[in-house]
Amino acid sequence: MTNKERKNPSLKDQGKRGSVISVFCPADGSLIGEVRSYETGEALEILDKVKVAQKAWADLSQQGRIWRIKAFLETLYRNAEDIAQHLSRETGKSLYESYLFEIIPLMHLTAYFAKNTERILEPKRINISVFKNRASYIHYKPRGVVFVISPWNFPLSIPFGEVVMALLAGNGVLLKPASLTPLIALKMAELFRESGLDPDLLRVIPGPGRMASEVLKRGDIGYVNFTGSTEVGRGVASIAGERLIPSSMELGGKNPAIVCADADLDKTARSIVWGAFSNSGQICASVERVYAVSTIYQGLVEKIVEITESLRQGHPIEDVDVELGSMTDEGQLELVSRQVEDAVEKGATVLTGGRRGSKKGLFYEPTVLVGVDESMEVMREESFGPLLPIVEVQTEEEAVRKSNDSEFGLNAYVFTRDGDKGKRIAECLEAGTVMVNDVLMTHAFPETPWGGVKKSGMGRVHSDKGLRDLCEARHVNHELISLPNPVWYPYSLKKAKRFLSAFDMIHREGDTLDKLRAVWKMVAP
Repeated sequence: MTNKERKNPSLKDQGKRGSVISVFCPADGSLIGEVRSYETGEALEILDKVKVAQKAWADLSQQGRIWRIKAFLETLYRNAEDIAQHLSRETGKSLYESYLFEIIPLMHLTAYFAKNTERILEPKRINISVFKNRASYIHYKPRGVVFVISPWNFPLSIPFGEVVMALLAGNGVLLKPASLTPLIALKMAELFRESGLDPDLLRVIPGPGRMASEVLKRGDIGYVNFTGSTEVGRGVASIAGERLIPSSMELGGKNPAIVCADADLDKTARSIVWGAFSNSGQICASVERVYAVSTIYQGLVEKIVEITESLRQGHPIEDVDVELGSMTDEGQLELVSRQVEDAVEKGATVLTGGRRGSKKGLFYEPTVLVGVDESMEVMREESFGPLLPIVEVQTEEEAVRKSNDSEFGLNAYVFTRDGDKGKRIAECLEAGTVMVNDVLMTHAFPETPWGGVKKSGMGRVHSDKGLRDLCEARHVNHELISLPNPVWYPYSLKKAKRFLSAFDMIHREGDTLDKLRAVWKMVAP
């Protein structure tokens, strides 16, 4: 996910008050709020307060924490309409997407983990294969303070999914929102306070990226969750690595969709258009490349263009039923424009779109490109905007090869009527998640892991594993039957060879006679 600064928001010096971040509605350029911009020293003082609150929170029973998170869920549900309005003003996305892409998935995730955290974090027994007089188990303890550095494209569902999971695991949270979208983070922190949580348990610190880096370098952080560009993610991961802070990094994507010759073209076209243009293409999992087998290529292109041209684009508050709102970041809109210009100069054809919208604000028309190849930026670099390049291939094998020819590996998609073939192709694709006959949806499935391979990141969020990763897994080995340990002193070569015979008896293959010989060697005087 690209995490660049839009030109509209500005940092303004306010003298003794420090700097403020001005936040503008990307759909019309109007100023919608100003928030304080924290410097490193202030942020570190706030971190100390979070640490104190976290210790009291960790002392609560798991049921006590779950009860308070359920109270937050009820508060969020009651305030859903107000939150949706805030989101659409601050991001430019449609009201439908504020509900369906942000609020409802967060409520679903919260309900899921409130119901399942006790099961997921209960101690896990480990079977000991040889020393049966002893037993082991893993138990889970909070890491302390989880530092969430969040993006502007989904400023609610991405960071606050991690916030909910971190709190349920017994952690405190320090959240640094993107400077384009800090208002919704502060609004959500208010909802947590209204739900009865200690105000210092979740603190939001708007500010520049350098402040987040300094907090990570100097603060007592137990875990860092970063979502943003690959370039910035490298820097965050480097600091975390130097300090041995565990982390998850969800970075860029250039997600391919493979359309097989037997695909349902109506369903495929509708899915791809939605996957390419939802949130104006500003989704890390967006469909950014399509590889269609030649026998269905032309028919698929025609259907995609027809559906794309039917999409309504407009101001998300003034026209509440639009499919596409504005983009959020002016710099990202300019990048999209450059990619289209580069593609056209190198021989690509724009079938629809290809222009900045006529409306006031950061609008770019949903754009379909054909005649594209790997020499073009739009096929190699993340677009993170409403662009859909479509490539004709001769075989599914060619599509797989071209899909994997990328430095990114977040999501990929396969369309076919043959379910077994779909899974076979999916397992050949170098991506953290592959969906067959659908797109995007698994980020809204809290049960499933989310993350990438290659330069799309490391670590996983969501899922049982994601919750356990927000804890320290600690191992306890204990006695079942009191016996002397045969490994202890005194040493002797004969004793060592008896252990070798024990290995022979337990692990090596052989017939009954071989096993009896091994037993004799082990017990013989």
